Amino acid sequence: MTIKQKLCLLAGASLVAFSTSAFAESTVRVTIAEYSKGTGPYFEEAAKAFEAANPDTKIQIEVVPWENLQQKLTTDISAGANADLSIIGTRWLLDYVKAGIVAPLDENIKPDFKARFIETFLSPSVMNGKVYGLPIAASARAMYYNKDIFAKAGIDAPPATWAEFKTDAEKIKKLGGETYGFGLQGKEIETDVYFYYGMWSNGGEIVKDGKSGLDSQAAIDTAKLYKSFIDEGLTQPGVTSYAREDVQNLFKRGKVATVITAPFLSNQIKNEAPNLKYGVAPIPAGPNGDKGTYGVTDSIVLFENSKNKEAAWKFLDFLFTTEQRTKFDKVEGFLPVNVEESKDPYFADNVDLKIFTSLLPNARFAPVIPGWEDIAQTTSNALQKIYLGQGEPEATLKEAAEKINATLK
Repeated sequence: MTIKQKLCLLAGASLVAFSTSAFAESTVRVTIAEYSKGTGPYFEEAAKAFEAANPDTKIQIEVVPWENLQQKLTTDISAGANADLSIIGTRWLLDYVKAGIVAPLDENIKPDFKARFIETFLSPSVMNGKVYGLPIAASARAMYYNKDIFAKAGIDAPPATWAEFKTDAEKIKKLGGETYGFGLQGKEIETDVYFYYGMWSNGGEIVKDGKSGLDSQAAIDTAKLYKSFIDEGLTQPGVTSYAREDVQNLFKRGKVATVITAPFLSNQIKNEAPNLKYGVAPIPAGPNGDKGTYGVTDSIVLFENSKNKEAAWKFLDFLFTTEQRTKFDKVEGFLPVNVEESKDPYFADNVDLKIFTSLLPNARFAPVIPGWEDIAQTTSNALQKIYLGQGEPEATLKEAAEKINATLK
């Protein structure tokens, strides 16, 4: 090969490298958690609208199922191949901040931008006085109940307490057939959270004074209560085979009379089971009147190693306009995080969402502590062991609490 040919090849290689670099600088990659069948179409449409107004920027959307998201992010971050922006569970954020993975957004957050948000949902992403994420999704938890099944069992109203709930489940069992009173989750994401509903109602805490509350009497009593539902045939068989979506599907099919979950189930029922007659009620209270619901936010974050921070911020700013927030929350059935959005009649006059909104004053969020995902997994593993009859509640929970305490240290 002649020198001229080599120079031409090098020039060509440089041109390719320049072109690739130029393309990368004008492309914002976004990893999206899939909430429903509408998630991908919404973000693709939003990307096209943004690109039309910003022709120098391309938005590349990658939709990932929730159950695969954490593993994908871990793999991508380790390889330096992560996107510019990603949805994450806000409960993961502290670990990301401590590792220096995500960038603070404060230099772009002007007073008028911050004023768009309902403070309850923005505050979980504020750490050390800096904003590290924006609340892309917000919800609480409540009990959905099947009105037809309740009527057949002679139940006039949703249970106010767990004691009433068990009595109602027993009445539903007497109807016979394959319909169960309590749709109990025991697999994958939020298995631990499903247990906290009862534990909070019994006056327990996930972490108290720097130690796990899993070995408290409230937790032990709750584990025994849930196990009694299972052993007495008041839940669907094989609860450890049912993830959140699986239990929700049972409810939509009329196979379980109740399920505790988020506002987005209302949209799913409307689209997939429009003839289902259901109601939404607070999670039952404990013997002393304690109540608890799970307040959840998922955040969208900007990675520190992004080479496109300015363009990525412009896309974030676009996503958090009232118009885009309203579109997204209507698609997914989430609670509004935007003040102006909350005034839309769709939200202001929505009977189901009013129940969830009314529960927010008593909402508990996942503790903002290092190692939270390990703690949640330890809890879920212990619960599965109890549900399967492979360990006594008290001993199993105490063993799990010791492991959690080691994590907390």
